[in-house]
Amino acid sequence: MMQETPGYRIFRRTTLVVLTLFVGAPLVVMVSTAIKPLSQVQSGFRWIPTEPTLRPFVEMWSTVPLARYFANSVVVAGAATVLSVTVAIMAAYAVSRWRFRGRESFRLAVLATQMFPGVLFLLPLFLLFVMVDRLTGLTLVGSRTGLVVTYLTFALPYAIWMLVSYFETIPHDLDDAAKVDGCGPVRLLVSVLLPAARPVIVAVSIFSFMLAWGEVLFASVLTSEQTRTVSVGLQSYASEANVYWNQVMAASLVVSAPIVVAFLLLQRHITAGLTAGAVK
Repeated sequence: MMQETPGYRIFRRTTLVVLTLFVGAPLVVMVSTAIKPLSQVQSGFRWIPTEPTLRPFVEMWSTVPLARYFANSVVVAGAATVLSVTVAIMAAYAVSRWRFRGRESFRLAVLATQMFPGVLFLLPLFLLFVMVDRLTGLTLVGSRTGLVVTYLTFALPYAIWMLVSYFETIPHDLDDAAKVDGCGPVRLLVSVLLPAARPVIVAVSIFSFMLAWGEVLFASVLTSEQTRTVSVGLQSYASEANVYWNQVMAASLVVSAPIVVAFLLLQRHITAGLTAGAVK
């Protein structure tokens, strides 16, 4: 094992300090602003509040309908996550366990979708939703259903690619042993592959949820006042007369809590899932 030189040790510690300050400073500013009265926020920034208060955390729920925005985000992100992971599991199972015409083309097409920025799909997707509404009467623009469909299509390529890579590392001998015991295709998937793929499924689920929870561009175009999500709803704290910066920071901390808690609780599974299938 190579011994660290004093110069490298100093460089490493300096880098860690700089990165910690880079990540921690915005969080400290958010917390400091969130526990200040609005008058103190507008008078100039101070790291330590002179009159700390928790009123912004109470008032933020009445200034804008944050509870409704929060509920919309939970429903949309949860539905998009469940649907994307379910569809990705079935697609990955078929691609990794069967040989069929167009299999490699399908895998390349799934990967190629990640090459394009999402903004390119905004106008075509909006026009497609309007056309579906005219032809079928199914309202997608301004509804949570349209947002779920949008996030489902964005999360699927990554989820399918990750799951295919992991399923292919599971030996086919396990399939043969399960078939000898009388397992059919569905039971094989449920009893053999899914338990072994739990880390990567958790990682894909967290990715899908984070994508839907924090997305702004499509949510600002495809939602209405009643279906607005928190990522867009935070803009409502800014009006023509005032900007409630303390409530914005308080709401941002509350909105970020589900992602932070999920990451801390599932960190071990996420790390294992992101590295799964890297080496065959």
